[in-house]
Amino acid sequence: MSTPAEKGRLFMPTKPVSNRLVPSPVFILSSIRSGSTLLRCILDTHSRIRAPHELHLADLEVQLASPYVELAMQTSGLAKEEIEHLLWDRMLHRELELSGKDIVADKTPGNLLLWRRLAECWPQARYIHLTRHPLHILESALAGRPDQDPTQTENLVTTYLRELEAARRELGGLTVSYEDLTSNSDEVARKVCAHLEVAWEPEMLAYGSADHGPFVQGIGDFTENIKSGVVMPGRAMPAAADVPERLIPACRAFGYIEAVR
Repeated sequence: MSTPAEKGRLFMPTKPVSNRLVPSPVFILSSIRSGSTLLRCILDTHSRIRAPHELHLADLEVQLASPYVELAMQTSGLAKEEIEHLLWDRMLHRELELSGKDIVADKTPGNLLLWRRLAECWPQARYIHLTRHPLHILESALAGRPDQDPTQTENLVTTYLRELEAARRELGGLTVSYEDLTSNSDEVARKVCAHLEVAWEPEMLAYGSADHGPFVQGIGDFTENIKSGVVMPGRAMPAAADVPERLIPACRAFGYIEAVR
């Protein structure tokens, strides 16, 4: 005898519903420890851009708890993944409704590990790829995860860097570096505004003048630098001899080749 879910396959529409409440969200794709909280605070200060704390959309999952709801969803033409997409879309729309703004930008680093699915959910999404010197990413990640196996942390960082390069190639979008953001924030913010087709607003750089929510571990940077409300200068580039061999490909891919052997 067929189960309700199996019977439901007979009614599956041939084309998925693709309408979105937020058809063209912005995703800041970056590795962990790349300065994405700084960029999101600068963007969130803009009168038209809502850039919330990390939303961790990938961890919002839907459970179809019975064969009857499976049948109901299949009859409606909704796979579990598409229901999750609807939930993600609604979460971004909620941010716009609460803020009264019309552009939403999500900076969760974990988005980088599911960028293909983001592109499937939002075919018209826009992307900002944020790079940072790979060695500084690794050093910052190691400092922030003192109880973790250093090899595990290094593997995580190299995975993020590999996915960032793949996303840049496939998705297009604007690439900016943390080094430029901290040393020439005016120019970088102008480029981002042009990419998002919004007017440049000088007050963006004084992001401490706006409320960006709490700076707490787990949803973004929480250090004293980000709490200062002003763009702080970055560190000097590392010496070539200090860069581990494993990070050389990423240094080349993101334009830091002059800083490595």
